Amino acid sequence: MKKKYLFISMLVLGLLLSVGCNQDEQAVKVDLSKKEPVNLRESSNVITYAYLPQYSHTVSYQRHHLLIEFLRKETGLNMKQIFPDSFEQHMKMVEQDKIDISFSNPFIYVKIAHRYGARAFVRIVEGNNQERFRGQIICRADNQLIKTISDCSSKRWIAVDSTSAGGYLYPLGLFTAHGIKKTDFNEISFAPGPGGKQEGVVLAVHAGKYDIGTIREGTLNVVADKIDTSEIRIIAQTQFYPGWVYASRAGLDFEIVKKIKTAMLKLDYNLKEHKQILDAAHFTRLISSDDRDFDQVNKLAAMVGISLEE
Repeated sequence: MKKKYLFISMLVLGLLLSVGCNQDEQAVKVDLSKKEPVNLRESSNVITYAYLPQYSHTVSYQRHHLLIEFLRKETGLNMKQIFPDSFEQHMKMVEQDKIDISFSNPFIYVKIAHRYGARAFVRIVEGNNQERFRGQIICRADNQLIKTISDCSSKRWIAVDSTSAGGYLYPLGLFTAHGIKKTDFNEISFAPGPGGKQEGVVLAVHAGKYDIGTIREGTLNVVADKIDTSEIRIIAQTQFYPGWVYASRAGLDFEIVKKIKTAMLKLDYNLKEHKQILDAAHFTRLISSDDRDFDQVNKLAAMVGISLEE
């Protein structure tokens, strides 16, 4: 009986080998102990571009993929959008030279400029020709305990991120100006998760998990398909501060930055093909910029006691 089973097994094995290899093919020995390291960059000439993940990765892609395509065509550079999961990871990737072109809020910019030598070269102009933007303090519309900024003291506060400009630094400056310190809040939390942190703040306040939230102006429009935004009330708005900025990492070839800057400044809202790109990105135009544009942000961080090393 054992001989019979052995014969059948050998026959089946022979049939499998005859199907897997023809007479002209040679068996290939595979050494599974050897591993090839994977490089995140597809090739040495890739220029990486990252949008600070204030919104979900889907929103980041939808807003910027047309701009990336335009820059590829205009500059001839092999540009690729990548997607850090958090504000902290975005900064770390700038330090590690994994992000060549960073699009970030001005608070993140002053940090990566101070820590890693990143340099501003272009900033954006948003709707209504706004070169600046502001933060908002929100609560549920039916919250009768909160009417003014002063009422925010001792409440539970959810902010976007400790490095968010409109979603934390600017409102913190407003609270400080009204005599409210961080220690006066019952709780300060930051929105969890990779990306989508601005939306996360609004949804957490809407669900009643926190009394107040802080976001950048414009975020309520982003969540209008998820909740009834009339159920959210804006308690107060901060003053305007410098807008979002494009910065190059330390050591990136000057000629590469020059090509990208020239292409960006070429975008004209009056041209149909450019309008589509700018509308998707929520820009109206881009303007030249340098480090001096963000002195106001440096001063605000110092005023509220935030170190650029934090």
